[in-house]
Amino acid sequence: MAGSTTAERGERQQESSGPPPARRLRARRLRVIIILAVALVLLSAGTVWLLYGSQWLRVERVSVSGTKVLTPKQVSEAADVPLGSPLISLDTDAIEARLRRKLPRIDSVDVSRSWPHGIGLKVTERTPVLLVQKGGNFVEVDDEGVRFATVSVAPKGVPALQLMLSEPGSRAASLRRFGEDRLVREAVRVAGDIPAFVARATRSVKVRSYDDILLEMNDGRTVAWGSSEQGAAKARTLTALIKATPDARHFDVSVPTAPVSSGS
Repeated sequence: MAGSTTAERGERQQESSGPPPARRLRARRLRVIIILAVALVLLSAGTVWLLYGSQWLRVERVSVSGTKVLTPKQVSEAADVPLGSPLISLDTDAIEARLRRKLPRIDSVDVSRSWPHGIGLKVTERTPVLLVQKGGNFVEVDDEGVRFATVSVAPKGVPALQLMLSEPGSRAASLRRFGEDRLVREAVRVAGDIPAFVARATRSVKVRSYDDILLEMNDGRTVAWGSSEQGAAKARTLTALIKATPDARHFDVSVPTAPVSSGS
């Protein structure tokens, strides 16, 4: 019994001489945490250096897409992208603002990073719906009423705006009440609502007063549109009226529920 007791006592002393299992597990976890923290710091530092300090991820080229009237060279020069700068730190909002300021023809632009060395500029240009003659040139007006460009040659298929407001009576009163800018916007709304096949054949949009807007087509036919109100209904009515009376010379859709065509 005494010998057995002494042996058991020795085994217990040997077991107690090392750390308990829980203490060993905590030490192992601490080592793993330290190793992971060091690795994370090194990885973060390496990533920062790669993005900002290295020569690998820097702007080397600018690509332009979506242009119609503008040229890619005009867009890239106006964008003034700083070549050689870190791609990650490039201010894309500043590039967009610079393009819209320098090139009013641009309606919107999407500036994107093309890793590892490129910047992409996807441009959407404004589309003219009306032209305002200014001397020997033409000012292009888009569907929002923005006068965005002056050109020497009128684009094909874009009607001219004629403000015929100098005469006495209701026309002069309309000008005083609404102002020229408002009447131009009304004409723009009308131009945007005209059916496409009519718009292509329209020579001019004549504004005689707020509720007296007339379309003059290339072949001499005319359309009394009235005001810009109920544009969609007037467009549908005009389409049906032209199909029903193709030989008519004048169409009146100012009251879309009671259209009239006349002449032949």
